[in-house]
Amino acid sequence: MIMDCSKYVGPCSCGRNHELETKLVVVEYGALSRFEEYMAAAGLAGKRRAVVYDSFVYGLTEGKHVQADQEIVLNAQGLRSEDVLIEEMMQQLDHPEVIVAFGAGTIMDFGRYPAYKLGIPFVAVPTLASSDGFTASICSVIIQGQKKSIHMKAPALVVADLDIIQGAPARLVASGINDILSKYISLADWKIATLVSGEDYCPMVAGLAQEALDIMRAAADKMAATSEVDHEAMTMAQMTSGLTMQLWDNSRAASGAEHLMAHLVEMKPPRFEQAEGIHGECVGVGTFACCREYHRLAALRPKARPFTPLTRDWVLEKFGERLCEGILKENADDILGHFEAQNIVDHWDEIVAIINEIPSVEEMETLYRACGCKYLPEHIGIDPALGDEALNISAAIRNRLTLIRMKRVLDFA
Repeated sequence: MIMDCSKYVGPCSCGRNHELETKLVVVEYGALSRFEEYMAAAGLAGKRRAVVYDSFVYGLTEGKHVQADQEIVLNAQGLRSEDVLIEEMMQQLDHPEVIVAFGAGTIMDFGRYPAYKLGIPFVAVPTLASSDGFTASICSVIIQGQKKSIHMKAPALVVADLDIIQGAPARLVASGINDILSKYISLADWKIATLVSGEDYCPMVAGLAQEALDIMRAAADKMAATSEVDHEAMTMAQMTSGLTMQLWDNSRAASGAEHLMAHLVEMKPPRFEQAEGIHGECVGVGTFACCREYHRLAALRPKARPFTPLTRDWVLEKFGERLCEGILKENADDILGHFEAQNIVDHWDEIVAIINEIPSVEEMETLYRACGCKYLPEHIGIDPALGDEALNISAAIRNRLTLIRMKRVLDFA
C-alpha cells in the first residue's frame, strides 16, 4: 500500500492550513527492492546520503541494506534518544544531503534530530511497527535528564518493508497494538479539553487518529480471534497515527494522559527506579489505568475547587532533586490556571458521554490478554500499590490538559 500524503494538506475547516513534510509512505512486501525508485519519487535521488543503523539491526538486516555514501552503525547496547548521544553521532557525519534512519523507534530520533539541525531531508526505513513515531515530526528525547517532546524533522519518505517487519518478535507486535489503542484515551482527553477550556480542535486530524485506531482495533480483534497478525494493517495504523502529529504540529491527537506513563518510566523518579518497558508497553499500562480511572470518575459527580499551582515540596517529593527544576519549569504556566474549574462541572454530562465511548475495563482487559499485551503496572516493574498514584504523578510531566490533570481542580468527595 502506498499513501499519497498530499490529500491531507491545505486549508481546513478548523481554520488552519495543514502541512506535511512527508510526501510518500510505502508499506509493502519487498519495498526495499524499489527503494531507489521511491527516493526518486520523493525528489531525493542523487543526494549524498548518510544511513544510520544500530548494530543489532545492521546485523539482522544484512543483505537488505540500502545504498549509502556513508554508513554509521551505532552500538545498540544502551542506545537511547538523548541529546548528548545524538550530538556525538552528528560529529561523525560527512556533509550529507539526506539522512536515512534504518531501524526502530530510537534510531529514528538519530535521523530526525540531526536532519532538523542541518536543515536537510530525512528518510525513515522502519524495521518494526511498535509505535507511531515513524511519520511524526515530534522527537521524544531526553534533555538534561528530563523527557521532552520537541518539534524536529518529519521524514520526507517512509519505506516500510513488510518482509522485515513481519519478523518482529511477538512482544513488539503487542507493543504496537498498545500504542494505537491508546488513542481511546488521547482522543477523549482532546475532546474534553476543547469542551472545558476552548482548546483548538480539528475534526479532520481527530478523524485521522480515529481511522488509525479503527484499523488497529480490527487487526487486534482478528489477532485475538485467529492468532493471525495483519502486519500491513498494523503498520498502516502506525503510519496514519504519526501523520496526525505533523498535521497538528504536536502530538495532541496521539498522546494524552496515557502516554505520560511511558515518560515516567523513562525518567525514573523516586520509587519508579526499577520500572522498565518498551514505549508501547508502558503506554498500554497507562491506557488501561486511564480506562479504569475515567470510567470510575464517570460514575461520580464532582464539585469545582480552586486552582493551586504545584508546590516545590510536592514536586521534590515525587520527582526528586534531579528532576525537580525541570518539572517546575514545565508547570510554571499551568494550563489549569487558564480556565474556570466550574466549566468542567458544568459540562460533566457531556464528559461522561465522551468517557462512555471508551471501551469498558473488561473489554480492554480481554483484548490485551488475547493479544499478549502488557497492561498492568507490575508488567513494567511498577509496584501495583503505586498504580493510581503513577497517573497523578505523571500528569505533571507535561503541561497538557487531560482528565487526570483536571482532577487537581475537582472534588469527588
